[in-house]
Amino acid sequence: MESQTPLSIITILADHDVEGQAVLLWDAVTSRGWLEIIPIGLVRFSDVKLPPNSSDRNVWRFAQAHQMLLLTNNCNMEGENSLEQTLREEVTDDSLPVITISDRDRMVERVYWESCAEKLSEILVYISDYKGVGRLYIP
Repeated sequence: MESQTPLSIITILADHDVEGQAVLLWDAVTSRGWLEIIPIGLVRFSDVKLPPNSSDRNVWRFAQAHQMLLLTNNCNMEGENSLEQTLREEVTDDSLPVITISDRDRMVERVYWESCAEKLSEILVYISDYKGVGRLYIP
């Protein structure tokens, strides 16, 4: 049986259109003490020098190359470089999933963003079980 090496730190890349929502999730995850259990980091496009107008395909490839979870609300399949098309064409058994906020507009509701944070925390704890999935929705 092969042993799996856990990721030393799990970095979440917030898509440029959910940076505010990512901060809410981050606050909820950290306030619950998850940083004491799992080493987690949160970065924005500007932190990693990604232009905000990067194609979905380039963002996904960047996240995968740097072993980051992409957090987004993007579900479109508009064009060959859309995120959904990219996932259909490029996900492998070793790919990290894209974490998609099911309803970004509801992130103003405390109960909703806390539910999202709870689901995100669960995904982070069991991240190796979700490799190759493509996309996971929270909550």
